[in-house]
Amino acid sequence: MQPEFWHERWSTGRIGFHRDAPLPLLVRHWPTLDLAPDTRVFVPLCGKSLDMVWLAECGHRVLGVELSELAVRQFFEELGLEPSIHDTAAGRHFVAGPYELIVGDAFALPADVLADCAAVYDRAALIALPPDLRRRYASTAWRRLPPGCRGLLVTLEYPQAEKAGPPFSVAADEVHALLDGAWDIDIVERRDILADEPGFVADGVTALSTAVYRVVRRG
Repeated sequence: MQPEFWHERWSTGRIGFHRDAPLPLLVRHWPTLDLAPDTRVFVPLCGKSLDMVWLAECGHRVLGVELSELAVRQFFEELGLEPSIHDTAAGRHFVAGPYELIVGDAFALPADVLADCAAVYDRAALIALPPDLRRRYASTAWRRLPPGCRGLLVTLEYPQAEKAGPPFSVAADEVHALLDGAWDIDIVERRDILADEPGFVADGVTALSTAVYRVVRRG
């Protein structure tokens, strides 16, 4: 899957993955992490997600990374914010208020950019990637987060043969295979959501669940 795939999705408005409200699972489980209000939260493949707004309303500082500059510009425009813009080796940084969004490659972010991220929130990154890129993502961006970093990982589970991703199905055994050794992983919720996803039903998917994991980076 090449970057052009996502650029085309954004340029043509094919962004069915974008939600018009914060994810209820985030709202329910984030407080259990017991994070300080000013914690910096890493949000990979962030798009223009309103989950970032909810995190900022909790007092957090948000560091997002996104391939599409169009998505990042839309995020700030829709909030009525005028970001300052500067370029670094990590990409093009858009900064306003509690938000810093980098137009760049999540796999290539250096560890020093992530060094003060004490939290991570992944709702749409891992499930957006095919298997080979999931392995690369886990061994780069996730591996470079600092010890003690904690957060939530949200996945989908469905019979992969019934639908071509993205989003892809990522089962619990794969989550552990990708992150065990570097992260402590606990599942906090799994529930059937097929009735809430008519697009999956229309594609012939016979079972669909979402799973939420609490993760903590080992020292």
